[in-house]
Formats: sequence, structure tokens, C-alpha cells
Amino acid sequence: MDHSSIHDAFAATADRTPGRDFLVTEAVTAQAYGIPEGTATWRQAREQVERLRRAYAEAGWGHGHRVGLLLENRPAFLYHWLALNALGVSVVPVNAEMRLAELSYLIGHSEVGLIVSLPQRLDDLREAAREAGRSVRTMTADDLPVPPPASPAPLAGMPVGSGTECALLYTSGTTGRPKGCMLDNAYFLRAGQWYSELGGVCAYRRDQERVMTPLPLNHVNAMAFSTMVVLVAGGCLIQLDRFHPKSWLESARVCGATIVHYLGVMPAMLLSAPPAADRDHRIRWGFGAGVDKKNHAPFEERFGFPLVEAWAMTETGAAACIMADKEPRHVGTSCFGRCEDFVQIRLVDDAGSDVPDGTPGELLVRSSGGDPRRYFFRGYLKDEAATDAAWADGWFHTGDVVCRDGEGSLYFVDRKKNVIRRSGENIAAVEVESVLNRHPAVRLSAVAAAPDEVRGDEVMACIVLNENAGVAADESLAQSIVRHALAQLAYYKAPGYVAFVDALPLTTSQKIQRGALKQLALSLLSEGGCFDTRSMKRRQV
Repeated sequence: MDHSSIHDAFAATADRTPGRDFLVTEAVTAQAYGIPEGTATWRQAREQVERLRRAYAEAGWGHGHRVGLLLENRPAFLYHWLALNALGVSVVPVNAEMRLAELSYLIGHSEVGLIVSLPQRLDDLREAAREAGRSVRTMTADDLPVPPPASPAPLAGMPVGSGTECALLYTSGTTGRPKGCMLDNAYFLRAGQWYSELGGVCAYRRDQERVMTPLPLNHVNAMAFSTMVVLVAGGCLIQLDRFHPKSWLESARVCGATIVHYLGVMPAMLLSAPPAADRDHRIRWGFGAGVDKKNHAPFEERFGFPLVEAWAMTETGAAACIMADKEPRHVGTSCFGRCEDFVQIRLVDDAGSDVPDGTPGELLVRSSGGDPRRYFFRGYLKDEAATDAAWADGWFHTGDVVCRDGEGSLYFVDRKKNVIRRSGENIAAVEVESVLNRHPAVRLSAVAAAPDEVRGDEVMACIVLNENAGVAADESLAQSIVRHALAQLAYYKAPGYVAFVDALPLTTSQKIQRGALKQLALSLLSEGGCFDTRSMKRRQV
């Protein structure tokens, strides 16, 4: 690996291609954010980054500090991240959809000393910091001078290198609170290197590609894959604010996108639109996961480029990324490719024994060679036990159920973990339940996935009311519970359906029987035994 930090990779590419396009802010994104439309060259971007690097350094920020970034997908996110990375400061991306309970937890757990934020969220952050019992400095992306840290850099005097923490990304756990994945420079650099070396239908042309993604920079796909390949191998990044089905293809056309990133919900939405010069573009291929089997081939036929399925997790990054970049891709089968030499895999049953080809099993992964954790996450912050459990017996346990055929092709089957996946967002049932249970009328709640043709899953809440609540189990109460959730959680985590039940399926130890709950939720939905609150779920930023 040629570089020791992502800033080094960025600077090297800027030196090589100073006058070429680096970052495009297209018209729809510019309008959504209220910022200028246009393109920044690598030279212009480097000047922005250097200005910010000096400001942070002069304020005293340095190696070992953590700084939160609540900046959505704006260019400022990238500039501040690169500037802080040059100093050895780890960034904590903050999902702009987060509300009080989520922000308070993140601030307290990550121990950020500063949050760079959208102006309209500063008061929310200060309130969340008070809830967390922490003193956190705040500023907007344009505020200078930068406020100083409360304490010196923990690793001051130590060189910034490939093992320096680059980012702390929170992944929605399947039990309890979200976990903070500690990711170092090597993790991000490897992602860019891996991407740039893809073959088959996914060859990356150095300094030529224009990569367009609507995915959030607080997730690993955009932060560690689409961004990093541009930093490492050159080209131009077209970072959209989010996915807009009606304008996505026009944005790709106008900006000259050659590679696009997607999640499963996007092809379904694009296919539902009336045909309109769907092949008039320069897109060579799409990088993503989760396209519906029935939509895969029709999409490729209509739009004229392959949707290449891949598998990875925040914890694995590119260290164990598997991708169907070579034929046969087995379109329409949930195939995500074959295992490459740099990664080893096992498929095991519940007893930990290897399963034969054709039999579904949990996917276990590790790096080949002497270090099984090479280029993986460094661990979960403040949770050594969870880290050790994830790496039981020297293999990372993914919680995903996968099947392998006789030729080595891998097929995604299901998630072993209790997680709801709505429009690409992982939602932990326990996190939602902990908020719902604080509503004064709720005695106990349980959350399950309800099927949704567009979003994959929708959140369904089964509610047992307090006996002395003195309220009717009606639509008004359902809406009150959802409003309570919206005040505490990102909008997509709030219930889209609410059902009032006399009792929940519990084990003898009073734990929720998740399998029985899922069946209960499906029966309530099919029988009309719930209130539809999906219309209340709207972005609140």
C-alpha cells in the first residue's frame, strides 16, 4: 500500500491530476442543499482541504481526537474529513436524520470533542450533549476560527500512519445499542485499492471514471468505496444528496456518470417509471446489493448496463468483500460472486459445523495469510466482549445466511440476525422498542419487519398498553406513539404500522419470541389488525 493515510492518497492524486474534475454538485443536489451547483477540480479541492487543515491545526486538534460531522452528503463533509485526517483526527459521521435519543447516545459513547454541523441542528446537538452529560464544542462547516479542544491530542507526537483511526462508524446492532466500528486508514485505503483492481465487467479506468452515488456518507458504501476509489485511483465523484427516482437518470446523463452505486430499492423505483430514453447515458456498470431477483434482468435489459451484486459489511470493508464482477454473474438469483484469494470463507450450521454445497449456512470470513483480521475493523469501541464474540474461533461471524453451489458461486439467502432492513437502512428492533416503551401509554412493545414491495421491510410495532393508561386503542393513539418515536429516532426507524395486542409472544424468561412475533405481525397485517402510519414517516431535516 503506497500511502499511510487517506489524505496522502488524496494529495498524491491531486498532484497528478490538478486540473481535472474531482467533485460534482449537480443541480438537484445543489437545490436540495441550497448550495452552488458546479464542479471542483482536484487543485481547488486541495486548496479547500489545506485551508481547513491549517485552521484545525492552529486550534490544537490532533492525533487521537474525534470530531463529529453532521453535514449530510455536502462537499463540506469530504473537505473537513480530509483535513482532519491529515492531522490524525478520527471523524464520527452523524446521520442527519438522528433525533435526541440517538444523538445523546452517540455523543456520550464516541466522546467526540467537537461536532461540525448544519446550522439548523446546532441546538439539537447541544441538547443531546446535555442529556449525555458531556461538554461538546459545536461549529458550522464555514465557522472559522475553529474552537479549540478541551484537552491535548491523546497521541500528540506520534506519527499518523496506516493504523491510525480514520473514522468511527456506527452500525445498527441487532441487539441493544448501535456499535461503533473503529476503522483505520489501512481499512479505507484497502477499499480504494480493491475497487481500483476489479476485473471482468467492473474494470476501473484510472483517472477516467465518473462515479455517481446517492448513498449517505455516514455509511461505508459511500465513505469507503465510492469515495476511496476516486481518492486512490483518480477520476471524479458525483455525490448526490439522496436518491431521486424522477431525476436520477438525467443527473447521470448530464454529469457523464460512468459507474453508479445502488441499493435494492433503487432499481425497483426506476423500473416503475415510464420509459424515456433509458439507454441514453454513459454508465458502464452499477455497484450495489439487494436488487430484487425479479427486477435484475429486466433492469439490465431496459437500461443497458449490468447491476453487479456485492457483499460486505461495515466490519469487513473490502477485506472480505465478494463481488460478482466476473461472468457468469447468475443474474436474478441473488448471487454475489465467488470467493477471491485474499479472503477465506466458511458456511456453518447452528452447531458451527461446515455445511455441504447447496445447503444454507452462516457466512464466516477472514483474511488469508498470517493475520485473519487484516484490513477489517479494529473492533467495537468500548465493547471488547462483542468484538471477541464476533471473532469467535478466529473467524468473523457475519450473521448472514448464504448458500454455495458446486462451482463456488455464493447466493444470499437471509439474515440470521434480528434486523429490519428498510430502504437499505439496518434498523435494530431493540433500539426502536426502547423508545416506544417510554411512551406513557405503552406497557410493552415489540417490533418486527413487515413486507414492503418498495422498501423491502417496513417497521411494525405490536403494542401492549398500560392497564391504567385510560386511553382508547385507536388510530389517534397509534399516531401519538409514532410522533413520540419520530421525536427520538430517525424517521425511517419509526413504526409504519401499529397494532394493539393483549399480549406478546414471550419465552419463559420473558424474552420476546422473535419468530412467533414475525408470524403475529404478518397475520395482523394481512387481517387488517393494525393502523397504517407510513404517511407520518417523512424526512425531518
